[in-house]
Amino acid sequence: MPGFLLHVGATITCSHGGQAQPTTPNPRVTVLGMPTVTIAAPYVVAGCAFPPPPSGNGPCVSAQFVTSAVRVTSTGQPLLLLDSQAICAPTGTPLVVAATQTRVTAT
Repeated sequence: MPGFLLHVGATITCSHGGQAQPTTPNPRVTVLGMPTVTIAAPYVVAGCAFPPPPSGNGPCVSAQFVTSAVRVTSTGQPLLLLDSQAICAPTGTPLVVAATQTRVTAT
């Protein structure tokens, strides 16, 4: 299924409202002047509201995407799409892509 490419300027949060940012953007492919992100890039999460132990297993600290584009790669790694799925650690909850660019799509 085609989807819009994720880039550094995309708004991505954990399920509890923490802001997620990629640690290693991909400068070889840019969209609207901003680097895209490959599936290999881990994300860091800041501001997660999930409670720490003993009342919860949070807050979300990092996340890793597990799905991506299947036909579009950069530096040998698939690029991330609007509908790509990620899992946060240590909570196991997903990241939510709230907004990204709407000019470039991939499959």
